[in-house]
Amino acid sequence: MRNKTREAVTRRLLQAARYEVLPTPSIEAVIVEHVGTDRTITVTASPTKGLGATLDLAERLAAQGYAVVPHLAARMISGRDELADIVARLQSAGIGSVFVPAGDQDPPAGKYHESLDLLQDLADLGSPFPSVGVTGYPESHPSIHDDLTVQAMWDKRRFATNVVSNLTFDPDLVIRWVKRLRDRRVPMPVLIGLPGPVERAKLLSMATKIGVGDSTRFLAKNKGMFARIAAPGGYDPMRFLERCAHGLADPAMLVDGVHIFTFNQVAETERWRTEQLDRLGPAVSEV
Repeated sequence: MRNKTREAVTRRLLQAARYEVLPTPSIEAVIVEHVGTDRTITVTASPTKGLGATLDLAERLAAQGYAVVPHLAARMISGRDELADIVARLQSAGIGSVFVPAGDQDPPAGKYHESLDLLQDLADLGSPFPSVGVTGYPESHPSIHDDLTVQAMWDKRRFATNVVSNLTFDPDLVIRWVKRLRDRRVPMPVLIGLPGPVERAKLLSMATKIGVGDSTRFLAKNKGMFARIAAPGGYDPMRFLERCAHGLADPAMLVDGVHIFTFNQVAETERWRTEQLDRLGPAVSEV
């Protein structure tokens, strides 16, 4: 691929970047100070903090003018009555997008054991959200066979409008996974999930602030990430993104943007994104 084509794809993905944050007490002020309202903010959900923290932050950010995507972790919601209350609350706040992972709560709070269960009830409630995201797994899921994770994307096509790829540091794996989705005729656009320019010390500090139980799960699930970030010449988000752009430039791959796991380092992430866009320069049509 010519460099100009790769640069154009990289620029497009960065321009469509959205930021994932954890609902800590201080994060709202950081977002308002450092991130413009043109950036979409997604808010995670954790069993330790409870879904209320997610919904509260989502409402406050929406009131500030941000496009917000709260995570509705299926295993944290007791059933259709609670789901209906959540829907009404988010609609009142003008929130039209949600992200539906299965979540880590064990045992589940109610009847929802996986995201598809909740997605089906959302449909029965009239499909109240124009945008519904679900998780995709470029790497093997620890408890689900690869074929089943791709099949799950197909099963969710009637309910979801986009797929966010889970954390990985292997761009070739992401490319193969997206092509596999398209070969299986999974129609939803993909957002490429990637960690931002995170410092290891700050990442460790963040892990200790998200609750004891959550921190244990976080560290267990992401121990490889710490090694990659700490290694000299290891993870570089721009290098990762450019390699993805190289393999996913074909519009038929339906890659719409990037979902950046900021670990609440939103000021650093926005500064990095702006610097990279400045380095890439204007699009050819803008010259």
